[in-house]
Amino acid sequence: MKNTIAERIFDFLKDFPPFDVLQKEELYTISKNVKVVYLQKDQYIFKTDEKIHDHFYVVKDGAVGIFREEDHTLVDECDEGDIFGLRALIRKDNYILSAKAIEESILYSISSELLEKVIHTNAQANKYLLASFVANIRNPYSGESKDSLFTQTEDLQKSTSNLTEVQSAQYSKNPITCTLNTSIKEAAQTMSSNRIGSIVITKEEKPLGIITDKDLRNKIATGQFPIEDTVKNIMSAPVITYPKNITVAEAQIAMLQHSISHLCITENGTLDAKLVGILSEHDIVVIHGNNPSVLIKEVKRSKTAKDLKYIRDKAQQLLEGYITQNVPIFFIAKVISAINTTITQKAITLSIEEMDTPPPTEYSWLALGSQGRREQLLLTDQDNALVFENVPEEKYFQTKNYFLSLSDKVTHKLNTIGFEFCPAKMMASNPQWCLSLDEWKEQFNKWITKPDADKIMLCTIFFDYNLVFGNKELVNEMSESIFDAINTYEIFLNFLGLNALKNPPPLSFFRQFLVEHSGEHKDQFDIKARALMPLVDAARLLILSHNIKDFNNTVLRYEKLAEVEPQNKDLYVSCIDAFNILLQFRTQQGLRHGNSGRFIDLKTLNKTDRLKLKGCFKPIKNIQELIQVRFNLSQLL
Repeated sequence: MKNTIAERIFDFLKDFPPFDVLQKEELYTISKNVKVVYLQKDQYIFKTDEKIHDHFYVVKDGAVGIFREEDHTLVDECDEGDIFGLRALIRKDNYILSAKAIEESILYSISSELLEKVIHTNAQANKYLLASFVANIRNPYSGESKDSLFTQTEDLQKSTSNLTEVQSAQYSKNPITCTLNTSIKEAAQTMSSNRIGSIVITKEEKPLGIITDKDLRNKIATGQFPIEDTVKNIMSAPVITYPKNITVAEAQIAMLQHSISHLCITENGTLDAKLVGILSEHDIVVIHGNNPSVLIKEVKRSKTAKDLKYIRDKAQQLLEGYITQNVPIFFIAKVISAINTTITQKAITLSIEEMDTPPPTEYSWLALGSQGRREQLLLTDQDNALVFENVPEEKYFQTKNYFLSLSDKVTHKLNTIGFEFCPAKMMASNPQWCLSLDEWKEQFNKWITKPDADKIMLCTIFFDYNLVFGNKELVNEMSESIFDAINTYEIFLNFLGLNALKNPPPLSFFRQFLVEHSGEHKDQFDIKARALMPLVDAARLLILSHNIKDFNNTVLRYEKLAEVEPQNKDLYVSCIDAFNILLQFRTQQGLRHGNSGRFIDLKTLNKTDRLKLKGCFKPIKNIQELIQVRFNLSQLL
């Protein structure tokens, strides 16, 4: 007689890792022994410090939140097919987080012993579970990350979700210590008064052993050792040591391999060196609570602009960590841009909820400028626009007023979050930047066929747009109109070329930096206008000249140009390198001085930094020479 319940469980599990790599007989054996658990909303599955269960869980329906109890932070959210409760089983220690149903849910409870028998004979399943533990993600091989852990820099291109793993772990730099002759009671009191879960036993500032809360529970509370004994009798020794630059990934692997929850950080990573810190598994949990995927989930749960500001501040901390660890700037930009986009989307949905009625027609919200190019790392001013579907004349003013009101709410929320209002009012709350589709088409046609300095400037901002929210077809139709106008008035590209040459290579005849001669930033170097924007403008012009759409990012534009113009590949690659160096330099300056990083006091730079900047100016010179020749601009200069 068939077991229909087991067959239904089998049909569900077979589509999710690691069950999808099991043999049919192996998975059916597991399915027959699965227990089905029904949960009401807010019902706990397990709590922090609770003794581990002899099984782990798979979400069948609903959603389960993983919480850090001390501050009630939602660390992760598990939905259909996600596994949780497994890490504690591998560690063989109490739960360090809590799991609670955040909506009515059905779980499959699977015996750890049963799965263990299976994975001992299935290398793929074994590899998956190890990777899941180390990376602290439920599906470490999802998408393009399949068969690859956090590893090399080039792998970062495959998945931004693992960027946390290559960061240096943030450890406690003030470890609490005691000597070999300290009594267990005294050590426990020290741990209690300092509210810590471990104490390191040292001699001449070098680590000898460690005592954790677990030791006190297992060795003292059970009566195995009297509390009057010295710490020498119950400490774990030798300790596992690592240098100060240990990554999150290395820390997790070490804890897994040695079945421990604490690592000692020494000056050179050896036992025979000064203790400088302590890293706990809890620290790793906290780090993962500030990774991109967690921040984006927090954005989606936010209720107010103040919530979003808090998350954007955490993203700034993330940015600082990535810059410190020299994570490639291109990947940093992808992560921060994704967070910025999600924040903007949430600001829009919150604003729609505040409106009296839903939007009266289809529309699209566009990010412009650096955010549109996905290159906005620091908190700069906002540039955005809105396009709405054409409506009958009698409904036009009512429709436009609706979207102006909505845009006003959105831009004010973005301002609260930290994106200042655009000084030139290039925002969707401005009637000139909130137009119907036909109005935008007409606007672009005027800008392109009757160009002047102001119209060229507006075009350069708008050509870098990125759809953030709304109807993609509206944007596609607008894009087609823009390219049609350029194709019918080709001389426009010449005007755009002149604009790309307005800032020549930023060195004088005597090889000195060109600086501001007056105003608030006198004698400072404008890295945006004199170095970054010439590369941005050149990439935009050249990609438009090839009639190539949907490449709005500077690096991606140069990569595409290298593909379509292989004879100029070396030049375009050098432009990519220069742009990345300049963007990273500006970001470092902005973080260091708490501003946009645009204006740099050259006196604060060392010789190495000056040479690095100067090295970026040659590609600017070369790309501008190419533009001058290609668009025959010599006679127009």
